[in-house]
Amino acid sequence: MSFVPKGYVNYQSTCVFTRTNVPKVLLEPHYTKVGVYGQLHVLCGELKFYGYADKRGEPEKVVLVKANETAISHPEYWHRVEPLTDDTEFEIRFFAHKDSPLVSNIEAKKS
Repeated sequence: MSFVPKGYVNYQSTCVFTRTNVPKVLLEPHYTKVGVYGQLHVLCGELKFYGYADKRGEPEKVVLVKANETAISHPEYWHRVEPLTDDTEFEIRFFAHKDSPLVSNIEAKKS
């Protein structure tokens, strides 16, 4: 789909989700925070990534994401996922600009 811009760093990641433990919020249209890119990484199986111009309406894009592939959700972009196979496993990594308060807060907690 696209890439996380230079100068952005991974500040948070989810656990590995499966078809049985994926949070309901990820299955419904939702959006990423201001200034945050979400990188969906499929570890096993397949899922569909649906992108929307706004919360309501039909998806403007549908992308099949297979094992060892990623998809990017841009800041404030409405999207949802749909695991397609019983063995689907995926995680989400969140990226913010290295100077963002989100990154500073995480770094402060590590100290």
